[in-house]
Amino acid sequence: MALMAALESDLRALSAEARRRYPAVKDGAEHAIIKLRNLSSPSEIADNEDILRIFLMACEVKTVKLSVIGLSCLQKLISHDAVAPSALKDILSTLKDHSEMADDSVQLRTLQTLLILFQSRLHPQNEENMAQALYVCLRLLENNRSSDSVRNTAAATFRQAVALVFDQVVVAETLPVGKFSSGVHLSRSSSVTVDVNRSMNHSESPGKDLESERSLLRKETLTDPGKIGLRLLEDLTALAAGGSANWLQVHSLQRIFALDILEFILSTYVVIFKTLVPFEQVLRHQICSLLMTSLRTDAERNLTTTQCWPFNFSQLEGEVGEPSFRRLVLRSVSHIIRLYSTALVTETEVFISMLVKVIFLDLPLWHRILVLEILRGFCVEARTLRILFQNFDMHPKNINVVESMVKALARVVSNVQAQEASEESLAAVAGMFSSKAKGVEWSLDNDASNAAVVVASEAHLITLAIEGLLGVVFTVATLTDEAVDTGELESPKFDHDPASKCAGQLAVLCLAMVDSFWLTILDALSLILSRSQGEAIVLEILKGYQAFTQACGILHAVEPLNSFLASLCKFTINVPNEVEKRSAAQSPGSKRSEQLVEQKDSIVLTTKNVQALRTLFNVSHRLHNFLGPSWVLVLETLAALDRAIHSPHASTQEVSAAVPKLTRESSGQYSDFSILSSLNSQLFESSAMMHIAAVKSLLSALCQLSYQCMSTATVSGSFGPGISQKIGTISFAVERMLSIVSNNVHRVGPLWGQIAGHFLELADTPNQHLRAMALDALDRSMTAILGSESFHDYVSSRSNGPPDMTSNTELKTLECSIISPIRVLYFSSQSVDVRTGSLKILLNVLERHGEKLYYSWPDILELLRRIADSPEKDLISLGFKSLRVIMNDAITSIPVECLNVCIDVSGAYSGQKTALNISLTAVGLLWTTADFIAKAVPNRPPQDKQTSTLGMHSDQNPIKGKSKEEETPPSPNSFTDEPPSEHVMDCDQLLFSVFSLLQRLGADERPEVRNAAVRTLFQTLGSHGQKLSRRMWEDCLWNYIFPALDRASHMVATSSKDEWQGKELGTRGGKAVHMLIHHSRNTAQKQWDETLVLVLGGIARLLRSFFPFLSGLKNFWAGWESLILFVKNSTLSSSKEVAIAAINCLQTTVISHAHKGNLPMSYLVSILEVYEYVMQRPLSYGGNATSKVKQEIIHGLGELYVQAHKMFDDHMFSQVLDIIKLAVKQALMTNENFEAEFGHIPPVMRTVLEVLPLLRPSEQISGMWLILLREIFKYLPKSDLLHDEDEVAKQASLGENTADNLMKRKNETPSGASSGLSKQVESPPQSSGPAAAVISNYSFAEKLVPVLVELLLQAPTVEKYIIFPEIIQSLGRCMTTRRDNPDGSLWRAAVEGFNRILIDDVCKDGEPDSEVSRPARLRVWKEVADVYEIFLLGYCGRAIPTTSVSPIALEADEALEMAFLKVLGDKILKLQTDAPVDILQRLVSTMDGCASRTCSLPVETVELMPPHCSRFSMHCLQKVFALSSCDNEMTSWNSTRSEVSKIAITLLLSRCHYIFNRFLVDEKHLGDRPLPRTRLEEIKYVLQELACLEIHPETATVLPLHPYLRDGLADKEEQKRRPHLLVLFPSLCELIMTREAKVRDCVQVLLRLVSKELGLEKEDQRSTHI
Repeated sequence: MALMAALESDLRALSAEARRRYPAVKDGAEHAIIKLRNLSSPSEIADNEDILRIFLMACEVKTVKLSVIGLSCLQKLISHDAVAPSALKDILSTLKDHSEMADDSVQLRTLQTLLILFQSRLHPQNEENMAQALYVCLRLLENNRSSDSVRNTAAATFRQAVALVFDQVVVAETLPVGKFSSGVHLSRSSSVTVDVNRSMNHSESPGKDLESERSLLRKETLTDPGKIGLRLLEDLTALAAGGSANWLQVHSLQRIFALDILEFILSTYVVIFKTLVPFEQVLRHQICSLLMTSLRTDAERNLTTTQCWPFNFSQLEGEVGEPSFRRLVLRSVSHIIRLYSTALVTETEVFISMLVKVIFLDLPLWHRILVLEILRGFCVEARTLRILFQNFDMHPKNINVVESMVKALARVVSNVQAQEASEESLAAVAGMFSSKAKGVEWSLDNDASNAAVVVASEAHLITLAIEGLLGVVFTVATLTDEAVDTGELESPKFDHDPASKCAGQLAVLCLAMVDSFWLTILDALSLILSRSQGEAIVLEILKGYQAFTQACGILHAVEPLNSFLASLCKFTINVPNEVEKRSAAQSPGSKRSEQLVEQKDSIVLTTKNVQALRTLFNVSHRLHNFLGPSWVLVLETLAALDRAIHSPHASTQEVSAAVPKLTRESSGQYSDFSILSSLNSQLFESSAMMHIAAVKSLLSALCQLSYQCMSTATVSGSFGPGISQKIGTISFAVERMLSIVSNNVHRVGPLWGQIAGHFLELADTPNQHLRAMALDALDRSMTAILGSESFHDYVSSRSNGPPDMTSNTELKTLECSIISPIRVLYFSSQSVDVRTGSLKILLNVLERHGEKLYYSWPDILELLRRIADSPEKDLISLGFKSLRVIMNDAITSIPVECLNVCIDVSGAYSGQKTALNISLTAVGLLWTTADFIAKAVPNRPPQDKQTSTLGMHSDQNPIKGKSKEEETPPSPNSFTDEPPSEHVMDCDQLLFSVFSLLQRLGADERPEVRNAAVRTLFQTLGSHGQKLSRRMWEDCLWNYIFPALDRASHMVATSSKDEWQGKELGTRGGKAVHMLIHHSRNTAQKQWDETLVLVLGGIARLLRSFFPFLSGLKNFWAGWESLILFVKNSTLSSSKEVAIAAINCLQTTVISHAHKGNLPMSYLVSILEVYEYVMQRPLSYGGNATSKVKQEIIHGLGELYVQAHKMFDDHMFSQVLDIIKLAVKQALMTNENFEAEFGHIPPVMRTVLEVLPLLRPSEQISGMWLILLREIFKYLPKSDLLHDEDEVAKQASLGENTADNLMKRKNETPSGASSGLSKQVESPPQSSGPAAAVISNYSFAEKLVPVLVELLLQAPTVEKYIIFPEIIQSLGRCMTTRRDNPDGSLWRAAVEGFNRILIDDVCKDGEPDSEVSRPARLRVWKEVADVYEIFLLGYCGRAIPTTSVSPIALEADEALEMAFLKVLGDKILKLQTDAPVDILQRLVSTMDGCASRTCSLPVETVELMPPHCSRFSMHCLQKVFALSSCDNEMTSWNSTRSEVSKIAITLLLSRCHYIFNRFLVDEKHLGDRPLPRTRLEEIKYVLQELACLEIHPETATVLPLHPYLRDGLADKEEQKRRPHLLVLFPSLCELIMTREAKVRDCVQVLLRLVSKELGLEKEDQRSTHI
């Protein structure tokens, strides 16, 4: 509908325009409008000719307006297919007529209509119509009157028409669309590499193109569209040649336009020329001839009119000699070469030859530049270059066109040297590369001079040549990569097989290309690289180096590879000229130079050097599997780089950040040196990815590099910068070998021999620095291999079980080969430092990875065994360190077969004489070995279970040699003699090896070694004895233990007693100065004494741990007897240390097992006999040593009895007491004046005091309590009146009946008088009997009293009360020593002990023990009363000389007296006891007698009494008052208390009467003189206490009162009254007349109390009282 409306609108406009002048057109338009309204589609319009005719009619008028409207409507109809095909001829005629009109708008409308016509279904199908249509375009194009817009539109329309024509040809001939089309022109990028890659991406594989070309069927006949296209092609060719077009009826056309159209057709419709034969013939004969003529003409004319190339073309040039035409010619030629070289072989050869020749003709630079651009395009297009090389260079009948191109490009580059302004040109070249790298088009300034333009043109020429060469390089690299991708070549990323050859078509092509022009390219690129300084050009060329070198490596082109590497290495490091020349002279290759860096030279790594080094690293990484012998070139450079990196004079230039580096780090924080160093390291780290053959090649190169320097570096006596460089190179090689080892530990086996061999050769050089380097390298490499995960996995695989020594040959070989260099170094080198270094390596290996070794142990141990015999102390020390590591850390990994060798090696180090400390430590290693072996022995039952039945048979008689096994079957838990398994047998033999070695070392002449061996032997047996069988124990006893004792004893007896001199330290004053030796170790005999002590200690430990088991072994009793005999002899005749050790040996055995019941009685008896035997005989040594030995014996007795008291009988207990008695006797005999001089107890007696409390008889020997206690108090002060011992023992045996006789009281003594006991004690007996009977000193006794008291309290009741009286008597005698020795401690200890006895036993509440008879208790009470009577009256409260006791001691003694009195007053007399009345009477009377001391003294002397005496008397008086009173005691009143109060009140009233009377007498006697203060205080105290005293009614019954008073008091209800005041009333009445007011006041109070007691107080007082 839109079309209809638009046409109707156009018709109306046409009608309006033609209304006046062209009525026919107006009528036709109106008529068409009417018809148009009846039509509904374009097809209906096409069927109606009237619509088209009216528009053609309007065009025939040839007016501008009508023509524009008519042409516009024609365009709409044609575009909407509303025109019938039959009208095409009329339309073309109309358009031809309009082309002759001069109006531009009409001409443009005509061209638009024509273009729409070509694009519609009215496209001309015959030659006539097509020629007429194309003629219209060309007419407008060539019309001189046409404007530029019309001409340009006509050219564009013609181009489109030509394209449509040839598109119709492709369709009509059914040709594949898009095949071989290469019409897209690739613009130059910023890099040649990018250009090559883009060309590969925009083209298919050449192989695919060839296959597609062969698959096409060539056609010789053409369709009508094909014929039209052919006619058009021929006319265009003629026009391009300057002729006329017959078919197009055009006589002339711009050649450049025609050539441009031809270039378009050639580049776009390749498939037409390759498929249709007529077209190919036109191409071959006409177009190629045209192009050849054009090229040849250009060369022959040699135009010189233009000497420079205008760089800015804005117009098309019409002349043949203009650059634009030549450009089109060259582009057309390039299309033919690129697209049709396969079919046009001869033509291609001609074209390329002509292009190459043109380069060197004397043509304008712009012309040569155009040619070079074409050649560069060929070089950067990998597909084109491949086809050309494959079709020409590789074809024997064709010329080498590619080679000629490359040589031409190289010649252009090499001409730089001949140019006068070469430096300027090279600078301009660098600027061009830099601009292109930044993405900026390089250009000259507008005001640049002609000279500058010439330089720029030359630079452009050189740049194109360089890019062309680089294009060839990158093309080769790209094709090589394609061959790798297709599998024709091996990838450098994977393992490389050196025997493989290039067999694929593409691979052969690449190799041929390399062989053809590698040398040409190398010369050119190296020239430019050496002369250029720009970063961009250097980077681009180095990329080419890298690409071509990698391709050579992959293709196995050795010579090109080495040449490029050598050239590349030349640009890595700058060195001074003289060094460079010298290096060049020494270099084995013609194209490489060894770069040696002098430390003194200032080295600056330029940007070129740094980038060249990076390129070298990239090449090395890429080709690591292909370099082979070429590694030497790389390594020489890397060694020089390493020296430069570590040189203090080296520096680098900073690289511009605008130019990207080959492998530029993203972070800029690292300097170039650090980056290069990292790259250097990474190269060798990547060896893990190399093929094993490649790694070997790399190692060979490193060795070769090292060998080249070793000859110079090892010259004796020479050292300087040159030598330093050589050593630096060797160091580099060694370090890189180590890097290879660390990164290839998983496959180091095939490499290790080469590496270790070089290190060994390096260690054999005379240069010390190189030897140290080799040793360090060996150490590090071996440590790295053994510490690797792969080796760890191998070790882990052995964890399931030890491998067989004959299996796993590969692993065995590897391990042994790793360790073997150590042995080779040690045995082959005569240098001490090398041998030392080898041992240090071994030590380091063992410390870090010793547990991983297995197969190499025999070699290691054999080496260490040889070292032990070395005279060099340093070697022995290092060897032993290794042995110590083995025994401490790696022994678990040692095969069982090698353990015996380990023991032997340890013994060798123990026995060597060079280093004592090593021998000692080696002995300790034997302990480690034994411990390890014992852990492998199966665990046996615990010892306690093994001997659980031994105690049941302890009554056997081992003296008769009858063992327990003969009497009872063995316990199932005991040690067995069953044959052990094979593994245990091996362990037993190993243990015997250790024991034998230790026994041999136990006889070493060095005390330290033999002592250590003895300790280790017994520690081993003690620690692991539970794992030894009976057979082993028997062997140990008779082969190792007892022989060790015999040998040590024999050596003690036979060794010299001469004193030794210590080691000489120096001289002073001409005399030697020796080290001091302690007197206990300054002879050989004393040293053997120490060894013997250790043997005895070891035996003691074994007996303590395993005695129950050992005692059951065969003939053990014989060994025990020999031990007993040795103890007897050594105790009597050996040194003190030996004697004590011998005693402890027996002692520990008994103590450890007696309490368990595991000790037979015979062993205990034998020990007691030894002790008694020793005590009865004099010892060979005297002084303090004897005392020490006896102390040990006594201590042993005490501990023995504590542990084995259940085994003791009466005889054995008596034997113990006899031993102690002997000890005390001997102590008294040898220390007569000891106490007198020093006041101390002899050590033996102190030990006796410690032991006696332990000797408490057990229940089965309770009868020994009497003997023990009597034996103890024999040592206390005693009287001659005691019964003799036989009578006492006899009485003790009579039991309870005899106790009554023993309790008979002795003759009583009057109160206040001294008893016979006191007289006996006061005069110590002068006995001449044995010292054990009487001891005349008190020091021992005072220590013995607490022991006696403690034992007495622990004794059984019956035995205790039998001996009780005697103990009390003894304590009493000790208490009486106060008079002779008031400052002594004996009487104090006796008082304290006496108090404790009474408190703990005598004064118990309740009924007495039923086991004790009444007579026995009475005898005890009698002795208690005697002691109180004697001590209180005779020794308490008495005046003592002030010089004998200090004030502090006096105060303490007073407190002790008060405590003694308190026990009597508060415990004995107040508690319920079974004491008879007469005893109570005596005790209270004793207290009253003490209280009477103050009042009984005359008034003249009372003031002379010391204060403590008066205080004691007053305290006694207070106790009497307390005993009489009943305050707060009503609930605890008992019969004893009642009797005591009755006795006390009677004595108290008598004492009060006496005090009152004495006071009145003294007052009268003194007259006006005052009474003494003591007297006044006494009477006031009595009066006050009487006022407070209240007595019990039972106490009042004994008062001497009148009967009626007694009856009156009995009627009182009150329990506590004061009837005693009634008795004292007369005396009180007399006191009322005293002069002392205070006394009168007290008397007045008492009188009121009397009146109250009688009920005579006043009413007011009574009411107040109530």
